Amino acid sequence: MALRNRRRGLFGKILVFLFALAAALILGVVVMAFAYISVPPTSTLMLARWVRGEPVTRIAVPLSAISPNLRAAVIASEDSLFCRHKGVDWGALQEVIDEADEDGPSRGASTITMQTAKNVFLWPGRSAIRKGLEIPLALFIDLLWGKRRVMEVYFNIAEWGDGLFGAEAAAQHYFHKSARQLSLQEAALLASALPNPHLRDPAHPTRNLARRAGTIAARVKNEDTSCVD
Repeated sequence: MALRNRRRGLFGKILVFLFALAAALILGVVVMAFAYISVPPTSTLMLARWVRGEPVTRIAVPLSAISPNLRAAVIASEDSLFCRHKGVDWGALQEVIDEADEDGPSRGASTITMQTAKNVFLWPGRSAIRKGLEIPLALFIDLLWGKRRVMEVYFNIAEWGDGLFGAEAAAQHYFHKSARQLSLQEAALLASALPNPHLRDPAHPTRNLARRAGTIAARVKNEDTSCVD
């Protein structure tokens, strides 16, 4: 009986610790989210590189310093319903779930907001747990920050090469100009590199990359960008 009581007591202490840890993590995220309303955030990928002693190139700029061409190209490439959903594209998410087989989903359904939440608050890689956390975080920052701030944060932490973060650093690195001056073609090339920035060079595009950029450029005029204009 005494042993059973000790085990129950230990189990209770573990539960209390886990609840306290979860509460502390939630509070930390909320505090960070409020701070990032005005403070330029750092992504977890950037933090990991600093911890490993690897270089990070990032030039934080306001959304007004990002070419409307790049805003439209990224929406066309990554999240065409960005201005209409509340952080999560439930229709796309349901399609991915319906198409999944025993090996899991063959593609993602991450919105720009979900990608931003992941990059700021979560770890890299694919897992059901991380995807599950992305959804409430995306809903939260969409409500707290609004569309323009979400897009601004996204453009300042998106990875565009090995140690290269943000639209301004990418524009200067690949095209030797500011993000404000990007043409539609240059913007489409940068957007087309986003799914795999370590293997795609916007300044020296392969035939496939150039074709993808052309498709993105052609779609731009039909995209709703009113929330970030």
